[in-house]
Amino acid sequence: MKLFVVGGGGREHAIVRALARSPQAPDLLAAPGNAGIAADARTLGIGAEDVDALVGAACDESVDLVVAGPEAPLVAGLADALGEAGIACFGPSAGAARLEGSKAFAKEVMAAAGVPTAAHRVVAEVDAALAAIDRYPTVIKADGLAAGKGVVIASDEAEASEALQALLVERRYGTERVVVEEHLEGEELSLLALCDGERAIAMAPAQDYKRIFDGDRGPNTGGMGSYSPVPGIGAEEVAEIVRTVHQPVVDVLRGRGTPFHGVLYAGLMLTAAGPKVLEFNVRFGDPETQAVLPRLRSDLVDMLVRSTRLGGLSGAGLEWDDAWSVTVVLASAGYPASSSSGDVIRGLDAVPAGVEVTHAGTARRDAEVVTAGGRVLNVTALGADPGAARDAAYAAADVIDFQGKQLRRDIALRAVERVA
Repeated sequence: MKLFVVGGGGREHAIVRALARSPQAPDLLAAPGNAGIAADARTLGIGAEDVDALVGAACDESVDLVVAGPEAPLVAGLADALGEAGIACFGPSAGAARLEGSKAFAKEVMAAAGVPTAAHRVVAEVDAALAAIDRYPTVIKADGLAAGKGVVIASDEAEASEALQALLVERRYGTERVVVEEHLEGEELSLLALCDGERAIAMAPAQDYKRIFDGDRGPNTGGMGSYSPVPGIGAEEVAEIVRTVHQPVVDVLRGRGTPFHGVLYAGLMLTAAGPKVLEFNVRFGDPETQAVLPRLRSDLVDMLVRSTRLGGLSGAGLEWDDAWSVTVVLASAGYPASSSSGDVIRGLDAVPAGVEVTHAGTARRDAEVVTAGGRVLNVTALGADPGAARDAAYAAADVIDFQGKQLRRDIALRAVERVA
């Protein structure tokens, strides 16, 4: 079987590694890939958002399944174009991908499905947005895609005004509308589910860290680390979230003629009133995937293929290792406001056996691996408990070095404290 992974980040490298563990021993392609992915799959020099070229390559290579990593090509209609060419795609159609492509659309679907979420208003003007805010802190979100950075938690009117000016006047991220919503209190939880257009099957829960600095300080990033499982979120809690969040959305989209095939990622806030949805993503999370997939014992190839067929997951289940998994992200200088490229990465050959290093923003320059983006590497370790996994991940992260390396030091610390 020949599989084609679209994307070039840490999430896609983790997917490639998990697919390679399949007993089916698939032939793996990736585009555009990175320095790490190139060691595990044949890479093609095609951008992840070049839908026409991706479809052409899939046809030329007689690919059996395309696995879409990032959201942008899905929102742009990659799955639709592949379907017209007779090639299966693990990922939703453009119509279903609007769940991530438009936060306003996601709110409308949640209302139709009865899914709990924050109170909100969708507005297109600065004055109207400010008038919609009745208390601070408040959350302001760009309506469209923003690579995980289009969310501002404003503590007062001055911060809200600044954010709205950037989004609605300067058109940062190209958005024409924003969603202004109440600030929810609690802990965040990421729960991904495989969907076949009819049903949703939960993956292992994870918790990620979006702020750049320890203690959840500083600006939002694409994610600075994650761990799985999550204390207090067992099988019963997971089943209830799928019943009240994922499955109703799958039902609504199927009823509208846009059945959801792929991964439905629910970013949740565990409030005193119960879980509420912060956002939906229509693809594997990053860096949750790096922490979750190393624990998967089921054949990922089989599950992805079945997800592309309506009702294909009937009777399916996922098996997980009991081990804990901790992922630490190493970011480049200046991230998230900017990034540094071309800095030599040293120490990769000194990482202890058993620790998985997946590449995100990397490239190869002659015989050296160098930085090529904001988030550079992901270091993932398994352990019998969160403390052991955490210690192993940080020990490995510390032997890797490059100019301006940034990392948080508190990934999975709350899990260690709760399990002790």
